[in-house]
Amino acid sequence: MTETQQGVVLIEDEAMIRHYVAMALSASGFKVWESGTAAQGLLETVSRRPDLVVLDLGLPDRDGVDVIRELRNWSDIPILVLSVRTEEVQKVEALDAGADDYLTKPFGVPELQARIRAVLRRRTQHGGEGMPEEGVFEFGEIRVDRIHRRVTRGSEIIHLTPIEYQILTLLVANVGRVLTHRYILQKVWGPEYVERPHYLRVFMAGLRRKIEKNSSNPRHLMTETGIGYRLVRE
Repeated sequence: MTETQQGVVLIEDEAMIRHYVAMALSASGFKVWESGTAAQGLLETVSRRPDLVVLDLGLPDRDGVDVIRELRNWSDIPILVLSVRTEEVQKVEALDAGADDYLTKPFGVPELQARIRAVLRRRTQHGGEGMPEEGVFEFGEIRVDRIHRRVTRGSEIIHLTPIEYQILTLLVANVGRVLTHRYILQKVWGPEYVERPHYLRVFMAGLRRKIEKNSSNPRHLMTETGIGYRLVRE
């Protein structure tokens, strides 16, 4: 691997899919280490220290969600999940365990490449955060200034409630990543509120009305149906 080449550990038990994804990653300039089992994939991740792990959930020796939890015990390496599991509860479980994004099979190479770029970009900007602890972040016409605790559109100040501001800055700090309802509720309201998603829906609706040009067709504050929300910068 060259000094500037990024590495990916690919953990996928289906040989045809593994070859397909490995080819796509190699064509995008990545060095790829392939694994057909969880045990081999974890060993490769420990020894290679890659920039990204691409992980199938249905592995023969271990459930992929357990692999995510184990990785998160010692590493913040970005994890992109690939799976045939389409149930929302399964996606939420993987994301809550620490996955950065989730791509459902079948998928096309352009979408795979776009998701990988988004995950890696989020981790490399400002040391892995959407913006520094004290700093400015811009998306569309919106400017979030945490130094002065101010959100603006051009010269217009957008007046947010304290809760709306907390939600927005949490999404900004994780730009491109799907944040589950439970994660946002715990971070903003506290652990006793994780089963009250209606709180979040009300405040997200208000935030969209203030941030988006068309709140019924948002460009930035995107809903992942049944799972949570994602801030899309571009």
